[in-house]
Amino acid sequence: METVNIILSGLGGQGILFMTKVLAQTVLDKGFNVLGAETHGMAQRGGSVVSHLRIGDVQSSLVKTGSAHFLLALEENEAYRNLPFLSRGAQMYVNANTQRFTREEVKAFLDKREITYHSAPAGTIALDLGAPLCTNLALLGYFTAFNEGPTTQAELRNTIESISPDRFREINLKVFEAGLQTGLEETS
Repeated sequence: METVNIILSGLGGQGILFMTKVLAQTVLDKGFNVLGAETHGMAQRGGSVVSHLRIGDVQSSLVKTGSAHFLLALEENEAYRNLPFLSRGAQMYVNANTQRFTREEVKAFLDKREITYHSAPAGTIALDLGAPLCTNLALLGYFTAFNEGPTTQAELRNTIESISPDRFREINLKVFEAGLQTGLEETS
């Protein structure tokens, strides 16, 4: 398998680390090597959190500028802030209002770098199910609908089921499925 570099970003309390854990455990279960690192701004005060996930035969845990294949952002401004990590032809998945994403001044950069971008209201999906703290799983479900990452929908679902605490397992799976459905509707 070629190396896959993923950047996950958001604000403190949005579940970046749990989303990273789900992806990392899923690829580990497939037998791939994984290295990861997190950088925290004032995370406990809602500041930036960025997680680096490298899958394959890698020596360093940090994704270099211009080398990420995927960016998953739980907050629109964090997506913009982390654009420099994306490689030419990368893909970006963002929790944002689909009607107004992306800013006009950013479109030229994305087009020039051939970066594909998708957005879904993951926060609204989670909130509608009574689980506003599960935005991360709604975005993860949405991402996997495009069949572009190193894991499948079933593999991610199994990992969420196995690592979620008992009291959150059912709602975590429900939110993941709702995000997946949103993505499947977009791809069909």
